[in-house]
Amino acid sequence: MAVYKKERFGIARKIVSNMTAESWETIPHAVVSYEADVTEFMKEYKKLNEGCTDKSKKISINTVVMKIICEGLIAAPKMNCHLIFERKLVRGKLLYHNRVNVSMPVVLPDGRMMTVNLRHMESKNLTKMTEIINDTMRRLKNTNMDEAMFEVSMDNTIKGLKKGKFLQAIYRLIGSKTGKHKVRTLKGKAKKKYYAIPEKDRLTKKDIEQGTVTISNLGSIHRNQKGMCFLLEIIPPQVTAIAVNAVQKKATVVTDENGNDTIEIRQILPFTIAFDHKALDYCDILPFMNKLDEIFANPSVIHDWKGE
Repeated sequence: MAVYKKERFGIARKIVSNMTAESWETIPHAVVSYEADVTEFMKEYKKLNEGCTDKSKKISINTVVMKIICEGLIAAPKMNCHLIFERKLVRGKLLYHNRVNVSMPVVLPDGRMMTVNLRHMESKNLTKMTEIINDTMRRLKNTNMDEAMFEVSMDNTIKGLKKGKFLQAIYRLIGSKTGKHKVRTLKGKAKKKYYAIPEKDRLTKKDIEQGTVTISNLGSIHRNQKGMCFLLEIIPPQVTAIAVNAVQKKATVVTDENGNDTIEIRQILPFTIAFDHKALDYCDILPFMNKLDEIFANPSVIHDWKGE
C-alpha cells in the first residue's frame, strides 16, 4: 500500500491528541443516553424570535439547548466539578464550582476544530448568551489560533513544572521546538502586528483554557445526522462531557390523559452524557435528567429566560 501524503500534526492537533490520550489513559468513562421529546419545545422555540428582524440578535436553538444544559448542571452540581485524583495513594477530591464555564468546540474557517471557553453561563439569559457567543465568533476571526494555542500549551507546561512534572515539560519542549515537528509561531513584524490587536478584539489563552464542563453540539455540524454519538472524551480535570445530537423524527409511544398509548412521529433530541466513574455514579446524573424532563414537559419556560 503506497503512502501518497504525510501530514504532521500542527499545534491544534498536538493539543487535542495529548488531551484525548490523557483522557482515555486516566478516566474510566461511563456513558448515559437521554432522548428528549422536543415536539412542543420546538413550537415554543419558534416563538422566541417572532418579530426579530436583526439576524445578529436572533436566538439560536443551540443557545437555548446550552441554557437548558446549564439549568441541568445547576440541579446536578457534581457534574460541574473538577477532580483531583492521586492514583498511587488512592486519594481524591472534587472541586465544586459556583460558575458554569462551558468548553465549546467550534469549527474554524480552515476546517480545524478548537474549543472556546464561555464563562459564567449559569447566570446569563438567552439574549446575553447570544451576545457572548456572537462576540466570541467575531474575535475568533481576528485570532491566529496557532499563536493562541501555543500560549495555552506553554502555560500548561509551566504549570506542570510547578507541580514537579519536569520530564513531561522537557518532552513537550523538545516536541514543539525541535526537528520537523517544530511548532511555527509568528515572528518579527507579523508577531508585532498581531499582538497590536487589542485583546477585546481577539481570543487569548483565557478564552480557550479549560472550562468546568464540555458541551459538543454535533447537531450544529451535522444537521442531517441519523442516530447519535455513543462515546466522547472527558477532558481532565473535568468530570463530565455532553454531546447534543441533531433533532430527528422518530416513531414514539405517546400516552394520552386517559392512559391510552399511540404511536406518533415526534421530534426527538438525543443527548450523550459521559462522566468520570472515579468521581460520579449514575445517581449523580439523575438530577440533571430530571431537570431536563421538567423543562421539556413545560417548554414555555424558555420565554422567561429570554431577557431584554
